[in-house]
Amino acid sequence: MKCIIIEDELPAQRILKSYISKLKQLELVAVYQTALEANLALSTDQIDLLFLDINLPDINGMAFIATLPNPPAIIMTTAYSNYAAESFEHWTIQDYLVKPFSFERFLKAINKVEMSSKAVESAVKTNEDVIILKIDKTLHRLFVNDIIYIESDRNYVSIVTKNGKHTYIDSLKKWKQKLPLSDFIQVHKSFIINCAEIVKISGNIVSIGNQKIPIGRKYKNSLLQKIKA
Repeated sequence: MKCIIIEDELPAQRILKSYISKLKQLELVAVYQTALEANLALSTDQIDLLFLDINLPDINGMAFIATLPNPPAIIMTTAYSNYAAESFEHWTIQDYLVKPFSFERFLKAINKVEMSSKAVESAVKTNEDVIILKIDKTLHRLFVNDIIYIESDRNYVSIVTKNGKHTYIDSLKKWKQKLPLSDFIQVHKSFIINCAEIVKISGNIVSIGNQKIPIGRKYKNSLLQKIKA
């Protein structure tokens, strides 16, 4: 998991960096002292996990979360336990670490994030035609042929089907591995489409019903070959 730290206290930064370095599944991308410094990274990069202090300059951690349209999984860190109840009002907050915390407690939080991630990812193929998608404790049964296109937006994907739209934390890369290559093709860094739903291709735009989807330069030749095949 790619993670970042937002923490203005240097000793606390050092402890988090040390704990993160012990776990191979974690990749520390950057460390910021304020939420504003991290804002650009969170809006442009694929970040899976955020270690966020509550008491920060300019804007506190709780207020910052409310500004994020698509927040990653978050582990809060603070010296004050009285924020715990408030923190769990935000569904994206996975755990709450009160400083100073041990490596054992840190590991427990990471395991909790990984278990939650696996649950959300439990898009389990029950056969070649159906995908069971678990989102917010609800199981959705999707027919693969009903999927029109999939769009990614930073840490989230939206599965657009003939019957609705499902948005949750996931990556386009994982969906590319799940879907049959004979029927689906990636046409842009943010889009996978169902080839059967293509209405027309005009320049660098492919029309899927009334939806116009951009075609990335590096994907165009593959798309044209697929259509001609």
